[in-house]
Amino acid sequence: MDSVVKFLQPYQLHPVVDHFSVALLFVAVLIDLVASAAPTRIWLRYTAVMLMILGALSAGASFATGDMEADRIWNALGQPAKDVLKTHAELGEYLAIGFGVLALWRLLIQSFGFVAGTRPIYLIVAVVVIGVFGYQAHLGGVLVYDYGAGTALMASAPVPAEGASAAAAPSSSETLPTVSVPTPLATSTPLMGTPSALSTSSGSVPTPVPTVQPSAAPTAASM
Repeated sequence: MDSVVKFLQPYQLHPVVDHFSVALLFVAVLIDLVASAAPTRIWLRYTAVMLMILGALSAGASFATGDMEADRIWNALGQPAKDVLKTHAELGEYLAIGFGVLALWRLLIQSFGFVAGTRPIYLIVAVVVIGVFGYQAHLGGVLVYDYGAGTALMASAPVPAEGASAAAAPSSSETLPTVSVPTPLATSTPLMGTPSALSTSSGSVPTPVPTVQPSAAPTAASM
């Protein structure tokens, strides 16, 4: 069985089978509703039965191919996409079982008169299940168009690590930016009065000696 799965995975059959499931099952319920308004058109009811059986088989195939596709892309998805995929897959399993039951129920309604009285209940249940099916198909679109599941967009996007923060330290392979500080150019002859000019041979700078400014000349009044 694993060899069969590995053989079919590269062909990406899930989108193809999904389109058959959506078309067959929606049209089956729609034709059955139209047949209720035209009871003399018996061929419409037989058409609805046939489409429901084919749609149930397609729903089972859709779930099987979707399971293969989920195994292929699961590790490449982030946590939000994984949550959507989990809900999408669970609904796919329930719907595959539900459409199988509906197909058998619809066949019994058409084949045995004592079951024909349950046809109105069948139509109500079928409409509800089709509504859930529409929501499940919407989640599939979210996976593809919002998260790029199974597409080249997903392959080129980085995979978010679990618990990673925005301020994570760079890896060893990354180069840190460097800042170069210009060094002052040394002059060949220091200026007079600068500390370098007053420095001794030991390299110490002598303490400047305070100078006393001469007072002003005495005036005639002080004589």
